[in-house]
Amino acid sequence: MKGSDLIAQAHRLARATKQRPRQVDLKRAVSDAYYAMFHELAKECADTVAGSVATSRPKAWQQVYRSLEHGGAKSASEQAKNKNFPLEIIIFAETFVEMQNARHNADYNPAAVYVRAKVTTMITEAQAAIVSLRTAARPDRRAFVALVLFPSKRRR
Repeated sequence: MKGSDLIAQAHRLARATKQRPRQVDLKRAVSDAYYAMFHELAKECADTVAGSVATSRPKAWQQVYRSLEHGGAKSASEQAKNKNFPLEIIIFAETFVEMQNARHNADYNPAAVYVRAKVTTMITEAQAAIVSLRTAARPDRRAFVALVLFPSKRRR
């Protein structure tokens, strides 16, 4: 699944009608924007650990891709600012946390109400965060992947 396809889908849902948009479309758009970020991060993890899908063993690549957990990715993203990552990674990490929270609200809060302008802004921010991750230096992306996939153990 490509992040760019999910972003495009989110934009289509947010603009599904010229009239007042349906809440289901706006909520799905928020969810799709988050999942665009999640799948982009999963791809980055798999490419970093197993090599690009074109050059790696596909089963190993898929195993790494599928190993990304939502909670662990959020926790690592919350820690990123305190780990001296560059701005590109911080932008992605902070937006990831915001979008995961928004996705939970959209998916699990039946009383949540969204407006097109706010949803469009969230989609644009998610898209910009993906670009930010892609433009970060490779060593910084590797370090972020390590933080995401291999959380440090607490000492007792």
